[in-house]
Amino acid sequence: MRPSFYLYVLTFRGADDAYGTFAEAMFNDHSFPKQADTFEPLSLYIEQLASDDLNAVTFDDLWGMYEEKYLLEP
Repeated sequence: MRPSFYLYVLTFRGADDAYGTFAEAMFNDHSFPKQADTFEPLSLYIEQLASDDLNAVTFDDLWGMYEEKYLLEP
């Protein structure tokens, strides 16, 4: 069973880089779609929020890593 994107990104909490900043901001955002595991609802949420810490470039990088690890066929 694959984790939600939210749970995947939480593994980056504590890192001293853009991924860690994103993970921390996501953790503190109580309205983040925690159960979502598809691109569209997550991307729409990030685009509408447009925060410095939850930025689209970092989201795209993290989504690419999540997709490669859990969604692409081996």
